[in-house]
Amino acid sequence: MINKSTIDQVYEASRVEEVIGDFVSLKKSGANFKGLSPFTKENTPSFMVSPVKQIWKDFSSGKGGNVIAFIMEHEHFTYPEAIRYLAKKYSIEIEETQQTEEEKLLNDDRESMYLLSKYASDFFEKSLWDSEEGKSIGVTYFRERGFSDQTIKFFKLGYSSDKIDVFSNDALKNGYKIEFMIKTGLVISNEIQKSNVDRFRGRVIFPIRTMSGRIQGFGGRTLSSYKKTAKYINSPESDIYYKSKTLYGLYEAKQSIAKENCCYLVEGYTDVIQMYQSGITNIVSSSGTALSSDQIRLIKRLTSNIVVLFDSDPAGIRAALRGVDLILEQGINVRVCTFPDGEDPDSFAKSSSSSDLKDFLINNAKDFIQFKAKLLLHESENDPIKKTSTVRDMIESISKIPDIIQQEFYLKSCSEIMDVSEEVLFSAFAQENNKKHRNKNVKKYQLPQTVLKKTTPLKKINDLYNLEKQIISILLQYGHIEAEYEDIVVKPNEEGVLIESFEKIKSKVYEKIFLDLQEDEIELADPIFRKLFSQLISAYQTKADSAINKLIFSNNSDLNLVVTDIIMETEKYFLHSWETKNIFVKSKTKDIGQLVSETILSLRKNLINEKINDLKSELVKDESINNKDLLEDIMNYNSLKKIVSNKLNRVL
Repeated sequence: MINKSTIDQVYEASRVEEVIGDFVSLKKSGANFKGLSPFTKENTPSFMVSPVKQIWKDFSSGKGGNVIAFIMEHEHFTYPEAIRYLAKKYSIEIEETQQTEEEKLLNDDRESMYLLSKYASDFFEKSLWDSEEGKSIGVTYFRERGFSDQTIKFFKLGYSSDKIDVFSNDALKNGYKIEFMIKTGLVISNEIQKSNVDRFRGRVIFPIRTMSGRIQGFGGRTLSSYKKTAKYINSPESDIYYKSKTLYGLYEAKQSIAKENCCYLVEGYTDVIQMYQSGITNIVSSSGTALSSDQIRLIKRLTSNIVVLFDSDPAGIRAALRGVDLILEQGINVRVCTFPDGEDPDSFAKSSSSSDLKDFLINNAKDFIQFKAKLLLHESENDPIKKTSTVRDMIESISKIPDIIQQEFYLKSCSEIMDVSEEVLFSAFAQENNKKHRNKNVKKYQLPQTVLKKTTPLKKINDLYNLEKQIISILLQYGHIEAEYEDIVVKPNEEGVLIESFEKIKSKVYEKIFLDLQEDEIELADPIFRKLFSQLISAYQTKADSAINKLIFSNNSDLNLVVTDIIMETEKYFLHSWETKNIFVKSKTKDIGQLVSETILSLRKNLINEKINDLKSELVKDESINNKDLLEDIMNYNSLKKIVSNKLNRVL
């Protein structure tokens, strides 16, 4: 774990405009900076950076936060990886919290394995370009595959000599330990002959990177015609390399996948490289292994849309179909694209122009469920037993989809494709769900009713949400400011009769809001706003003006994003330099007291309305209860609503 003092130093040293400026071209706009979104395609800049508040907001994608949030979002780093990245940028030495000897040894071993893997990658790359063997065999092979020298260098492709110990001897001379060479699988230990052999000898090398770019393993392809030699071999699993949690090309493709909001999935290394060279940069490979749930989750961090690219081989398609069900389970939208007979992604990309390839993928990507239904139906033509099996196969795939609306759509679509009645399919689907112990009953007309029930009260929720958001916004912007309010004061007149009158009072904004909500025993309904409210009030009571900074630089991503959204939404209105057009925007700070009063009264009115509606529903629902008491409660709440409305009208 990284020591808190190191994290504090990173936050203190990092300048959001400097860090983001490494990735986005920023231009000064008043007190802020503007640029094109790095997360979406846009022509008009909507990406804003605030050096004063040290936050950023991308209005085209809705993303925002502090400097750490940007690095995590743009580079897809974990929180510790982002801290390490910025620590390196600002030359801050990283201190670790106290670890057990076992933990320290494990971390030291892992770091040693990463360093050795980096050294091996550089060694193989140098061997490809500088050795006669590498140039005559490795470079020639890659060029024959159609890879340009620029592409070869971009993917750090390499070559390992055919001699049995060239790499291991060189690594030993440079101080690397044989135990880590064996642990990473770069070297095979022959205990019988008491010797060590380079695993990847006589092969072209494909380095495999983590999502953050560190070398964790290798793939090697032999160029020998000897039949008993495996064509491809990978590094064995180790403390830094797990096949089921790795996708080849993910490091190179991650930004493109996020920006395009789509990921192409292929089988082999060369498929990725050839497609990337042809302009399809949002592409990864499962490296010839069966697709796993962990690999799918890696993609889901970047997008919810996957297009699986199949070879034209029917047997290969059938094998690949089995893995796609795992994608459906993750709630990801899946399409498939098959290539013409005799073609695979590598060969088709090599023989097509970039524009033709992109057009082909767009025009030939089909919905997976419909593709599978048509394929299986064709194979089971005129065979009732096979057709029955096909229907059950399709039902099993649809049952993997978590979205019940999509389930219904696909069941109806399959009914048309396979010429099976909807009633039969829905019945079979319900049986499948019961088999898997799911508590769902799928009926023909159930789903639309369920959706209707969920969406009816949306307006009420939005009104309350917006008012609560307004309260948080006021606290964030003006919480520490002292403002003037009109408030009702009850005093006896000369005759001793209590009368109401409006008087001016002054107090800090956070005190006014806190006391008014406490007086009415109002608690914010939205859990994020409720947590923010509590933290803001606490921060203002103890640290006054530094309350916002305390929240902006917290590592709670949910709170951080909401704070950034609210702050930057207000900044957005000052992007257009209205003063230069002789249009002067009225500052909210001049009417802050009115804004606070109006917001609190509106919240009260909203909650009273909600209570009245609940009582009316109760009145309609149960005729056995005492209507007189209910009607009296409704009348009292209506009277209270009238008082609040009068106050609100006066404020307005």
